[in-house]
Amino acid sequence: MRDNLDLAASAQELADAAPTGSIDHAAASSVAITLATTRDIGDARKTLDGVTPREVREAAVALFDRLSAS
Repeated sequence: MRDNLDLAASAQELADAAPTGSIDHAAASSVAITLATTRDIGDARKTLDGVTPREVREAAVALFDRLSAS
Protein backbone atom coordinates (compact mmCIF):
# COMPACT_ATOMS: atom_id res chain seq x y z
CA MET A 1 0.00 0.00 0.00
CA ARG A 2 1.25 3.48 -0.88
CA ASP A 3 1.76 6.02 1.88
CA ASN A 4 0.32 9.53 2.09
CA LEU A 5 3.31 11.21 0.45
CA ASP A 6 3.20 8.85 -2.54
CA LEU A 7 -0.49 9.53 -2.98
CA ALA A 8 0.10 13.28 -2.51
CA ALA A 9 2.63 13.23 -5.35
CA SER A 10 0.14 11.48 -7.63
CA ALA A 11 -2.57 14.01 -6.76
CA GLN A 12 -0.15 16.89 -7.39
CA GLU A 13 0.64 15.51 -10.84
CA LEU A 14 -3.09 15.50 -11.61
CA ALA A 15 -3.45 19.05 -10.27
CA ASP A 16 -0.56 20.22 -12.45
CA ALA A 17 -2.22 18.68 -15.51
CA ALA A 18 -5.67 20.15 -14.85
CA PRO A 19 -6.68 23.59 -16.09
CA THR A 20 -6.12 26.29 -13.46
CA GLY A 21 -9.43 27.34 -11.92
CA SER A 22 -11.20 24.09 -12.79
CA ILE A 23 -12.92 21.86 -10.26
CA ASP A 24 -10.47 19.10 -11.20
CA HIS A 25 -7.52 21.37 -10.37
CA ALA A 26 -9.07 22.47 -7.07
CA ALA A 27 -9.95 18.91 -6.10
CA ALA A 28 -6.54 17.45 -6.96
CA SER A 29 -4.77 20.31 -5.17
CA SER A 30 -6.94 19.76 -2.10
CA VAL A 31 -6.17 16.05 -2.11
CA ALA A 32 -2.44 16.67 -2.57
CA ILE A 33 -2.26 19.17 0.29
CA THR A 34 -4.41 17.05 2.57
CA LEU A 35 -2.37 13.91 1.98
CA ALA A 36 0.91 15.77 2.45
CA THR A 37 -0.19 17.22 5.79
CA THR A 38 -1.94 14.30 7.49
CA ARG A 39 -0.53 11.26 9.24
CA ASP A 40 -2.42 8.50 7.53
CA ILE A 41 -5.12 7.67 5.01
CA GLY A 42 -7.90 7.78 7.62
CA ASP A 43 -6.94 11.28 8.78
CA ALA A 44 -6.73 12.47 5.20
CA ARG A 45 -10.18 11.12 4.36
CA LYS A 46 -11.74 12.80 7.43
CA THR A 47 -10.05 16.09 6.58
CA LEU A 48 -11.47 16.07 3.05
CA ASP A 49 -14.98 16.18 4.55
CA GLY A 50 -14.28 19.84 5.37
CA VAL A 51 -13.41 20.95 1.83
CA THR A 52 -15.69 23.61 0.38
CA PRO A 53 -17.51 24.24 -1.87
CA ARG A 54 -19.51 21.02 -2.14
CA GLU A 55 -18.59 20.41 -5.79
CA VAL A 56 -14.88 20.51 -5.00
CA ARG A 57 -15.37 18.28 -1.93
CA GLU A 58 -17.24 15.66 -3.97
CA ALA A 59 -14.58 15.68 -6.69
CA ALA A 60 -11.79 15.55 -4.08
CA VAL A 61 -13.35 12.60 -2.26
CA ALA A 62 -13.87 10.74 -5.54
CA LEU A 63 -10.24 11.35 -6.52
CA PHE A 64 -9.03 10.34 -3.06
CA ASP A 65 -11.03 7.10 -3.28
CA ARG A 66 -9.51 6.29 -6.69
CA LEU A 67 -5.96 7.05 -5.55
CA SER A 68 -6.18 5.24 -2.26
CA ALA A 69 -7.70 2.13 -3.88
CA SER A 70 -4.74 1.69 -6.23
